[in-house]
Amino acid sequence: MSTGSRTVETAVRAARTRILSELLDDLPNLADTAVATMREEIPAYDAQGPAFHSDVRDQVVRHYRSKLGVLLEDRTVTFEDISFTRRAAMRRARAGVALADYINAFRVGQQVFWEAVVERAGHTYAGREAALALATPLMRYCDFASTHAANAYMEFQQYAAAEAVRESRDLLETLLAGAAPTRGRELAAAQAHGLAPDGRTPLLVVTAVLAGPSSEVTTGPDRGADARHAACAAIARTGGNGTRTLSVVRQSEIIAIPVLGPGAGAEELCDRLQGVLESLATEGIRLAMGISTVSFGAAQIPQAYQEARAVLDFVPEEGGVAALPRITPFQYLAMKADDTARHLVDPRITALLAEDRARGGVLTATIRAFAAADLNLRAAAEQLQIHPNTAQYRLRRIQERTGRSLRSINDLVELLVAIALQDSLPTNTGRERLATATNEGRGRADVRSCHEPR
Repeated sequence: MSTGSRTVETAVRAARTRILSELLDDLPNLADTAVATMREEIPAYDAQGPAFHSDVRDQVVRHYRSKLGVLLEDRTVTFEDISFTRRAAMRRARAGVALADYINAFRVGQQVFWEAVVERAGHTYAGREAALALATPLMRYCDFASTHAANAYMEFQQYAAAEAVRESRDLLETLLAGAAPTRGRELAAAQAHGLAPDGRTPLLVVTAVLAGPSSEVTTGPDRGADARHAACAAIARTGGNGTRTLSVVRQSEIIAIPVLGPGAGAEELCDRLQGVLESLATEGIRLAMGISTVSFGAAQIPQAYQEARAVLDFVPEEGGVAALPRITPFQYLAMKADDTARHLVDPRITALLAEDRARGGVLTATIRAFAAADLNLRAAAEQLQIHPNTAQYRLRRIQERTGRSLRSINDLVELLVAIALQDSLPTNTGRERLATATNEGRGRADVRSCHEPR
């Protein structure tokens, strides 16, 4: 090597040492700049409190000092150099900082450090060469540190998630036994899900299972586990008032206990759960879901769970929601009726309803509308969007065929019972039975028979 080359190399080494020494002397100011930049570029960091910002600054100082030590000694970074990172990663995960934001903070810290290197390099040839020589080891340090930090973050997150699942399962088993948690972690978990131990909290119990034909989400070694966990997470997000719904995968079913917040009704919650079901269906996950009546406190949860499981019988094979808050006692009894109840119906009524269903159901719709209108013919005709004379004509036909007058309460109830029993026949699809029970099956009310007067 020529004398000139040795002189240049010596100058570059001297510039390198000078740059790193100046950075070490200015470490507090450099850390302040890094934290300020993180807060500007990462909203999640800026939203945290003073204790968090102080912790971040401490980590920046430790990383910069470790980085400078490695560079001054001209060696490769080791895990011992950054062992402090693991606990910091756990604190960020515990604070709810997203992994993307946490890694972004590493990028910002590296950016601030590099800009300081370039600034202190100056405009001399030796300074610029020294800065360029530092680029590769700086990138190596950042990659090494951020990778280990991300691994530590994920390990803690997985541990925390497993602990949360375990706590949720333990809490669910306690509640299904009719007991209320009174202390410790179970009580804290219950309160986090809005389940107060006072016994006055209005709630529903929901159970759901995978439905529909086998598909790519329900086959394979996991036997639908991924689909169940995805559905469980979606149901957990239906909670109101800032709380998550307790939702647990229990063997082949999902059990959830959503709480009704102040001013929220069971119908509104059923609508949200229906929306979850429809959203999951677009992802190829089909559920059969049963929803109990409104219960109060832990003592009523076992009975509510049995209600939710029982009402699953009303759901069609392709999936859907059977919600008891949407079903009247009359409709529930009809849907649970056996063959004996159907045999008690006058054969004339049975024959008329079967014939009417085949022709579009106009007479059945008329009976329902007349009952809903409190036996007011004109109001019923308006609801059916037909002339009152047409409605009167239909009433006469029904009386002639069945011997029942719709103006007699006993006769009208008998006809309504017969209709409900026909709707619950196994020959009808589960979707048709549910639609009728939840007042969604009235779309045929405006269908007219070609033999009726206009």
